[in-house]
Amino acid sequence: MEAKAAGKPMRPLDHRRRSRLFGYNWPIFCILAIGSLMMLFPFVWMILSAFKTRADVYAYPPRWLPSEWSWDNFRQVFEMIPFLRYYANSIITSVAQTALQIALSVTAAYAVTKLHFPGRKLFVTFMQSSMFVPSVVTMVPLYLVVASMRMIDTYAGIILPQIATAFTTMLLMSFIASIPQDLIDSARLDGCGHLRVMTKVVIPNIKGAISTATLFAFLGNWKSYTWPLIVTNRTEMRTLPIGLKYLVQESSSEYQVMMAASLMAILPVLIVFIFCEKQLVRSITLTGMKS
Repeated sequence: MEAKAAGKPMRPLDHRRRSRLFGYNWPIFCILAIGSLMMLFPFVWMILSAFKTRADVYAYPPRWLPSEWSWDNFRQVFEMIPFLRYYANSIITSVAQTALQIALSVTAAYAVTKLHFPGRKLFVTFMQSSMFVPSVVTMVPLYLVVASMRMIDTYAGIILPQIATAFTTMLLMSFIASIPQDLIDSARLDGCGHLRVMTKVVIPNIKGAISTATLFAFLGNWKSYTWPLIVTNRTEMRTLPIGLKYLVQESSSEYQVMMAASLMAILPVLIVFIFCEKQLVRSITLTGMKS
């Protein structure tokens, strides 16, 4: 009677449902947990090592936590190399490159997706083909052009040759194509030009895609090493990845100093990710990548 009063009696789990819970999901969860720990371990170790002393780094067996938390490693980074100058150069070039890449890619993606002009299909084919060309192949011609325009050791020489990216344009094209053409036509009938259509109709509808593209673009620009190395000769124009290379040469055995520099180097990427996280998750959901 009590069981009936409380409601229907609980039925045992269906065999297929039970096997799915215990025989299918748990191995996947375990694999994901192990994979997550393996990916997180280097970052956690880097953070902890940045505050260790030299004795803690070379201690055997290895010490997980520092015996004494020290900020001295960060001071040594600034003493060994002009870290702030390298940091400022990377911020200037990365922010400028990212902004120009996104602006150019949105414009190109809108033109290719929503406008009809002669040679459009040929342009798309050429852009897709360029994604398969190694960047090393184009560096020599680009360097000759930059050198002929006297842009060696300048911010323009680092930034401008890298602002056209087929990957970002192709990424945004798939999102702009999903915008109903009726919205574009309505805005055009109301007297909006193409620039106003982009700012009032297109961009508000692809904020998630723009955040995703911004994150990828900034990450690629921030860690760019080869091109800035080619077009810079003066120390004051070097970017952070180049500066870290010289730091490794200066402190080849001071692993705790290199970990402190690496920790400071990833902070801008984390900040950009925090600002773009919500839009990034939303764009992943909209594209069906999240199940």
